[in-house]
Amino acid sequence: MAEIEERGSTHVYKVNRISKEEIDSMVERCVYEEAPYCNAACPLKLDTRGMLKAVAEGDLKKALQIYEKAAPFPLILSMGCEAPCEAKCRLCEVGDGVAIRDVEAAVARHGQQSRLGSIFRTRKKKTAAIFGSGLFPLFLSAELEKKAYPVTVFCEEEDLSAFLHCETPFLDAESFALELKRLKGKDISFVFNCDITPSFFEEKRTEFDILCSSSEVSSRLFPDAAFLPDLMLCEEEQLVTAREGGVMAAAYGAKKAALTVDRLAQNLDPRNNRGKEGPSESRLYTDLSEAVALNRIPKHGSGYTPEEAVAEAKRCIQCHCEECMKSCAYLRHYKKYPGLLSKEIYNNTQIIMGDHQLNKPMNACSLCGQCTVVCPNGFDMAHVCHIARQNMVSTDKMPLAPHEFALLDMVFSNGDAFLSRPQPGHEQCRYVFFPGCQASAIAPETVKAAYADLRDRLDGGVALMLGCCGAICDWAGRYEMSGQTREFIDRELSKLGDPIVIAGCPTCAKELKTHKNLQVKGIWDVLLELGLPEGAHGLDRPAAMHDSCGARGDASTQNAIRSIAKQLGCELVDTPYSGDRSPCCGYGGLTAYANREVASEMTAQCLDRSDAPYISYCMACRDRFARAGRESKHILELVYGTDAGSPPDISEKRWNRLTLKNELLRDLWLEEPLEMKLNYELNYTPEARRIMDDRMILTDDVIAVIDSYRETGEAVLDSTSGLLIARKRIGNATFWVQFTRDAENSYTVHGAYSHRMNVERRQG
Repeated sequence: MAEIEERGSTHVYKVNRISKEEIDSMVERCVYEEAPYCNAACPLKLDTRGMLKAVAEGDLKKALQIYEKAAPFPLILSMGCEAPCEAKCRLCEVGDGVAIRDVEAAVARHGQQSRLGSIFRTRKKKTAAIFGSGLFPLFLSAELEKKAYPVTVFCEEEDLSAFLHCETPFLDAESFALELKRLKGKDISFVFNCDITPSFFEEKRTEFDILCSSSEVSSRLFPDAAFLPDLMLCEEEQLVTAREGGVMAAAYGAKKAALTVDRLAQNLDPRNNRGKEGPSESRLYTDLSEAVALNRIPKHGSGYTPEEAVAEAKRCIQCHCEECMKSCAYLRHYKKYPGLLSKEIYNNTQIIMGDHQLNKPMNACSLCGQCTVVCPNGFDMAHVCHIARQNMVSTDKMPLAPHEFALLDMVFSNGDAFLSRPQPGHEQCRYVFFPGCQASAIAPETVKAAYADLRDRLDGGVALMLGCCGAICDWAGRYEMSGQTREFIDRELSKLGDPIVIAGCPTCAKELKTHKNLQVKGIWDVLLELGLPEGAHGLDRPAAMHDSCGARGDASTQNAIRSIAKQLGCELVDTPYSGDRSPCCGYGGLTAYANREVASEMTAQCLDRSDAPYISYCMACRDRFARAGRESKHILELVYGTDAGSPPDISEKRWNRLTLKNELLRDLWLEEPLEMKLNYELNYTPEARRIMDDRMILTDDVIAVIDSYRETGEAVLDSTSGLLIARKRIGNATFWVQFTRDAENSYTVHGAYSHRMNVERRQG
């Protein structure tokens, strides 16, 4: 077994770095930031979802601000565009889609404009001229003005009202007046009554840096052109033209032309770095299972009133892909979708010197794989966190503290508490029962009953191996320690004759199946083959079945457990997120050690699915639920009629493992176990027990401190409480024990704490 050292499990750096390409490929799967379908369908990239949200909240002023970012003349656009967004509304699949265009018109009419005057803006030095009239020059002048270019429009109309009216006959009088007011408020210069001829154009072109025109004027200025492109550059000066079309085509053409103008003005290639332009297909996933089919709010008169617009906007379901966030307490805790969190974790692994602030989120993931199942694209957050942990360990950048207790507990399971023996009367066996470290720690009587049953009913002999499968060091990213644990287990199995492993834990079964040439069965499969023992019975009331993370993707195990529950007479209630979609109890991935807050939220989420008692087939799950106050049973407790009782604390778990080993050695193999007895009396107050369990301080740690005190006599007297305080350095931490000396060989512990520090005595 590898020695566990602070800051890394090895000094030979084998960097398992997450490649940038791998992260980019993973992030690409996350569609959280994908535009909703209505947004994607809009060539102008209007934030339709955001606008509808603002309207639904009654904030038409904010909604208008959002709309004006895409539409400098919102009434013209809302009353004249073809509304491709409405056809893409997901509500169309269950009923009426949202009347987006009518809501936009209401926003444009009733939303309060908030505009900062152009005097506060720094205008750009290069000037632009636009020749002609129509929708394209109208929209383009506004787009260039928004980009702070001094703009002059040369048109043939006699005044501003005529210029606006020439291409907007569909506006009613009220809407026309509002848009005319909006146009007058823009920082655009107009020159009216112009006869735009080639000579006029030649006269004015030298006065401006950028030249633009409508397609009608362009054809007049360049009659010999074989074709008229949407965007055309003319000699050293720049002439931008666009074909005329509908309102949407003009607005979209103007937006593209404005970007081209802006890039040309900066002497940049207008074809590069333009981003995604025009309508697109969204990859966003939206769950419509709870969507309600409602009819559109009827429109009366010229359009929606503000109240009607709010009511219609409230029908929007605000399309988001949040399947993983809904199901995963870990992602909800950090309020980050997997694509973003993965990028941050990747960046964390690249830090050579400095704080690694993403270590805690990286270690808080339970590595359960639920996200991969619920994500429509199979995003595997567990893989990202697992590889990142391995990378941090291999580069000596992962502190030992988050996982140290669990790793030392695994070393204890495969050391002092380890037992590997063939069945009495056999040198080698056909089978070996591997109950798992948590079963031995939490329900030792159940382990004994299961082993006795297997010995009695299976031919060929059943050996017993009490230990840890190695999942703990794998979860911690200690890949070198994982390899050594694998070799250790394989050697012990070889001594037993390489038997078929009967696993009592789905995580152990999953881990052991990764060994080469090793046949693994679950005890649940064996019980279905043999039949249940006499006296097996289920609960006398309905119960919820919790599926273990270790059985995710293993329909055979899930079905076998349910078959056993049925044979036991259990009535199982349906719960959300069961089977492969089941959440983690909070133990997996060592979350319970690295981040208790997140682990508690995971446990609560599991229990929120039902008020019924819980049946599980993982001892860690059984323990987590019982600790949270829920009636909880392991399936083997029902099969064998045992009761693990109240959840043991961390010291009792170790004691249970040692006691189980020693009792089996004494009763089955007739070996005299080591005596586990102190030569003095040591008592604990209930509060001390609670504190020790909470701070992960073992009775062994306390005993080591008291032994040191008895040897050296060194202690500090707290005059306020009257307690003695002694200390001892154990491993990477110094442990402090508060106690009273009741008699010559009797002590009572009142409290304990530890620090990752060393205390040195200096002379003088």
